[in-house]
Amino acid sequence: MYQALRPFVSEFIPVRNLRYHVRVWGTPSPNRPPLVMLHGWMDVAASWQFVVDALAEERHVIAPDWRGFGLTEGGGVDNYWMPDYLADLDWLLDHYAGDTPIDLVGHSMGGNIAMQYGGVRPQRVRRLVNLEGFGMPLLQPDEAPQRYGKWIDELKRLHRGEMALASYPAPEGVARRLMKTNPRLTQDKADWLAGQWSAARHLPEGGERWEILGDPAHKIVNANIFRVDEALALYAGIAAPVLAVVASDDSLGKWWKGRYTLADFQERLKSVSDARLARVEEAGHMLHHDQPARVAALIEDFLAETGA
Repeated sequence: MYQALRPFVSEFIPVRNLRYHVRVWGTPSPNRPPLVMLHGWMDVAASWQFVVDALAEERHVIAPDWRGFGLTEGGGVDNYWMPDYLADLDWLLDHYAGDTPIDLVGHSMGGNIAMQYGGVRPQRVRRLVNLEGFGMPLLQPDEAPQRYGKWIDELKRLHRGEMALASYPAPEGVARRLMKTNPRLTQDKADWLAGQWSAARHLPEGGERWEILGDPAHKIVNANIFRVDEALALYAGIAAPVLAVVASDDSLGKWWKGRYTLADFQERLKSVSDARLARVEEAGHMLHHDQPARVAALIEDFLAETGA
């Protein structure tokens, strides 16, 4: 099994009536801002361990489990809204950074949150790294009625128990599932992640099932259609230099079949005053698992730059 090199501590802090779990590596430094790392959808803060271990220098790293993921409470809701993540992050930074601008890294959903937050609170972000946080394809207003209907239908399915996440008889089953989703994930990393990504639920009749630490309500589609004009306004508000990192595997082509492409994402990045693009070879969407050393080097080199 993978042996983590840098130890962490788990902290639980109050955030908007929730008990938020935060994984923390290293200690605060007067010479460097905190490095805040935001995980993606159906992921957990522990997922950053491989990148943290690959950093050449120790940093004070703060990685929350988003609401309804990992060890953070979900609050009993039946769906989740993007603005809540922005507010949660603001609360977390009040606690860990105060008025100090932070270095911000986000993957996938976490990258989208980082980009939006950078536009909402530009004064709180010194530098921003977005790992495969593309946003969504352009949707037309006339798609809204169908979208709201789908949202309602999925809520009903959730309440009927039809959207539960798969469970497994042992953590080895979780590891196999992770490796099926990401063929580049090695066995040692999959075994380690399985213990962080899932927990045992004891059955009334005896025995146990291992369940992913994610609220099934996260599977509910967003009720509102994605507003590209709103996203571009948020991008335009970002004051920090931005490094957008993509994997060599074409995630957008796999997901959207030409409806949204890397060229479209690059066009959106033009709304950011200082943005550049990097690519990680031999990596898929979970590039922080596939190539943690390369991702860590890109992050450190970018954060160390002194010019714009």
